[in-house]
Amino acid sequence: MSAPDPVAALIADLTDEQERLHAVLAPLAPEDWACPTPAVGWDIRDQLAHIALVELHAVQAVSDPAGFERATDEAAADPAAFERGMYERGQTYRGPDLLELWAPARRTVVETLAAAPDGVRIAWWGPSMGSRSFLTARLMETWSHGQDIRDALGIHTPVTSGLRHIAHLGVITHGWSYAVRGLDPDRTPVFVDLSGPGGERWTWGDPELPDRVSGEALDFCLVVTQRRHWRDTTLDVQGSSATSWMDIAQAFAGPPTTTSPHRGVPTRGEVHV
Repeated sequence: MSAPDPVAALIADLTDEQERLHAVLAPLAPEDWACPTPAVGWDIRDQLAHIALVELHAVQAVSDPAGFERATDEAAADPAAFERGMYERGQTYRGPDLLELWAPARRTVVETLAAAPDGVRIAWWGPSMGSRSFLTARLMETWSHGQDIRDALGIHTPVTSGLRHIAHLGVITHGWSYAVRGLDPDRTPVFVDLSGPGGERWTWGDPELPDRVSGEALDFCLVVTQRRHWRDTTLDVQGSSATSWMDIAQAFAGPPTTTSPHRGVPTRGEVHV
């Protein structure tokens, strides 16, 4: 029997997450799109605008690498202007129009990468990535902005197999969480022990380590995407190195950001990914 295709499994989890978010957004009334989310100044329409417009960049990255690299060079020349332009462009769309923009873009990304040869590298903001890392980043971004939307609407967050990909990204960005702040990484190893949707254990590191983070995978993913402060979750964090990491954990690229306590309450958040 052949081994499962990890890219195909990741695509399935990404597609499921995208479809779940679409199902939340499709029935919204016009006034619902203006509901504030925990990200200050962003309503639900703004969150979807960010997801959809970044997905268009992802389409260019996988289908026109040279064009994407030229675009990133222009963005790097004035990052603030680039981000402002993205936000202002998003303001020109109605919510339902954004759903129509997002759907074909996300399909193009997964279909292109499903057919991509092994070892392909995709240029992105920051270092290039392999297919699995790129798809994981798309899953993390969809899920985290979707969390802001669910928080705004008071909708329960489902615990799914896709959380394992986000948790893994959270673990491997341990060093990045320090580096993005100009800090020397704390090289003390940390054991991570999480429970998945069926109660299965997902672990990283040596279980004998004194520094450890354990608990629900959902809580860990909320923390590393800065949708919750870890003290607002049920995570058990032991050891000074584990604590310092959880205080600044950041699984996404971009400038360093922080998370306020009680971020799940709309209008109290501080973070855009």
